[in-house]
Amino acid sequence: MEIICTRSSCHRPQNSFGDLDDNSILKTVQQKYCTACGMPLILVGRYLPIKLLGRGGFGAAFLARDRYTPKIRLCVVKQFQPAGNLTTQQLQIAQNLFEREGEVLEQLGTHPQIPDLYAFFEITVPNIEASKQTKFFYLVQEFIDGHNLEEELAQKGNFSQTEVITLLREILPVLKFVHENGSIHRDIKPSNIMRDRRGVIYLLDFGAVKKAAVGTTTSKSTGIYTMGFAPPEQMAGGQVYPSTDLYALAVTCIQLLTGKQPTELFDAYNNQWNWRNYVQVDAHFAEVLDRMLLAAPNQRFQSAQEVIDVINLVTTPSSIQPPSPVVQTPKPSTPQPSVTSPTIASTSATSNIQSPSPAKFSIWQLLGGAAFTGFEGSLLLIALLKWFPSPAISFGIWGMIMGGLIFAQFRRIIEKVDLLIIAAITMGVVWFLLRSLVAINLLLLIPILAAAAVVAITVIFRLIYQLLAKIL
Repeated sequence: MEIICTRSSCHRPQNSFGDLDDNSILKTVQQKYCTACGMPLILVGRYLPIKLLGRGGFGAAFLARDRYTPKIRLCVVKQFQPAGNLTTQQLQIAQNLFEREGEVLEQLGTHPQIPDLYAFFEITVPNIEASKQTKFFYLVQEFIDGHNLEEELAQKGNFSQTEVITLLREILPVLKFVHENGSIHRDIKPSNIMRDRRGVIYLLDFGAVKKAAVGTTTSKSTGIYTMGFAPPEQMAGGQVYPSTDLYALAVTCIQLLTGKQPTELFDAYNNQWNWRNYVQVDAHFAEVLDRMLLAAPNQRFQSAQEVIDVINLVTTPSSIQPPSPVVQTPKPSTPQPSVTSPTIASTSATSNIQSPSPAKFSIWQLLGGAAFTGFEGSLLLIALLKWFPSPAISFGIWGMIMGGLIFAQFRRIIEKVDLLIIAAITMGVVWFLLRSLVAINLLLLIPILAAAAVVAITVIFRLIYQLLAKIL
């Protein structure tokens, strides 16, 4: 078994122990030590880091095994160890944030879409450079097996409006739960939203979370945020609100829709977001996102529930106009004006936000469809030319069939596995009917070459289109 040393200064953190491949030894061995620096490898005698997941300014995250569980389950071990020369005050702030993440996960981990907290502990070990002791702090949480939305965007391409609306319907109830339990996440972005292998959406990384201030407007926010996703009040170090998270969530949505970084979509000169030119979405849905992106916190939606209600029920643009500014005052005796909830123009519980056109195809879907069209088209043409004596009749029938298949792909009536199944069935039928007329190797070679040719033509036309789009 490979075990990773969690000391950041270790020059050879990989350690291999063949005896630990035996589960009986793995569950009973007392301890193992790094062969390079002597760091204890089995954390608190229980957790075995096996892979580095990532390293940042405040520490690192490791994929680990919990040997005190029946199936030695996977988990994530987050280590706190700030890099660089921090002042005593900065170090204390960073440590407080790490401890707060543990507290928040313990409180919020009861939600099925927030990772559970398993353990929070510290260990003290000798420093390898001097005769001093070094403290290491660790947090152990549930491992979510899947991909975050940043990885998903890179793999599949831009999200469609339908996919983003589905995402909002899944993540907004989680944010509502977080806010109702007195916390503000403060770091919503694609890399902190994960989809597991079952398709369930999770909200991750509560390292920047802040307790929501109650009954005051003087609470300051520490300067921890992700550039491009944080709204003005957060970057200024002011008080944060539920609408702070909604702003970051809207930035996440427009990045997923356009495939562009927030810095490419924000016009700093005019202090406004320019994202609509890069994507075609329903005007009503665009207005929902635009309201979430307003600079003033009191002009955005004030809760996740408000956004849920509008997405599910809004039918007219007038239903989502920004409300009148809310004047906030710290005086508890002064009545607070309530934020006007969006007017609902329809009482139907069915969402009326519809995509104006079919969802965009990713590059892999486009090339897969091209390959299917070339393969299927050549097979059908071979069969029709053999069955009908007149080429005109053959080409006429072939054109109608291919037109129907292309339309079915465009409307997503058939896609993904459907294409493979149809191609396989067609190949089997054609070979069975023409086995005495056409050699099997020719029947395979021609469709494959045709598929490759159509893919090549598609790639060339796509490159030409993108070149012309940039020029024009």
